[in-house]
Amino acid sequence: MSASRGQSSPDETPKSAPRGSRATLVIRNGGFEGMTYELGGEETLIGRNPTTDITLLDEGISREHALISYDPATQTHTIEDLQSTNGTKLNGKKIRSAVLTNGDEIQVGHTLFQFLVR
Repeated sequence: MSASRGQSSPDETPKSAPRGSRATLVIRNGGFEGMTYELGGEETLIGRNPTTDITLLDEGISREHALISYDPATQTHTIEDLQSTNGTKLNGKKIRSAVLTNGDEIQVGHTLFQFLVR
């Protein structure tokens, strides 16, 4: 079994960004619908604060609301709610932390994103 050699099979580890692909967040509602953010670094901070990587003018979002991190070893993206007032939802369910897969819907405040890997 490949797992015994320190490797995971595709069924064991969700792949969010295979080599050569790029991950993006696309806004799916409101006045900024269609706006795309590339997740290029190992960490992407989402919030209202102008110093965040993705800054949103949404009264339902905390100054530092959520963090998306990329693990190059497993090629996965993980979203973590940063103890925000209104929480973070993944595919309609409130989460604290979760691995993202292609097509997932993320809601922060009133803003709905779709996570895409291309």
